[in-house]
Amino acid sequence: MFVGQYSHSLDDKGRLIIPSKYRDELGKKFYLVIGYDPCLYVYDEAEFAKFEQSSANIDEKSKGNRDIRRYLLSTASEAELDKTGRVLIPDWLRNLTNIRPGCDCIIAGVGEKLEVWDKDTWNEKFSADRMKEIRDYLYDRETDQPGATGAAKPSEEQTGDGVQT
Repeated sequence: MFVGQYSHSLDDKGRLIIPSKYRDELGKKFYLVIGYDPCLYVYDEAEFAKFEQSSANIDEKSKGNRDIRRYLLSTASEAELDKTGRVLIPDWLRNLTNIRPGCDCIIAGVGEKLEVWDKDTWNEKFSADRMKEIRDYLYDRETDQPGATGAAKPSEEQTGDGVQT
């Protein structure tokens, strides 16, 4: 399971150092996929196989579903680490996520995958106020219980994830 976060810069050739803590778990071959937010998801082979299978199960009878399937699978790119622990992020994936050569990136462990974010975008999404709001929602300060009613659940507009809350 991937946890924690690190900051590294993307070099001029589009290569990003993957923290050593994550390298063994990723394995020799892994996959970069466009995330639902403006970031990249990084899956090891086993988790990508699950992702691929769930995408394959999308019913292709409707045009919208076919577009979703195309989006999910055509934005995946097989990747490997070089001898110094860097991954080359293809330019077309960088362009879709605002990750540019020379920019600082956040590599965040989020359970079954890593997420790679442009640091400025990460900081906008997870400002101190936003983190406090999430903490308040998770743990009501009076009861110290998850999801207690004392704090408002983050709204769709606030989360920006398109999920109805």
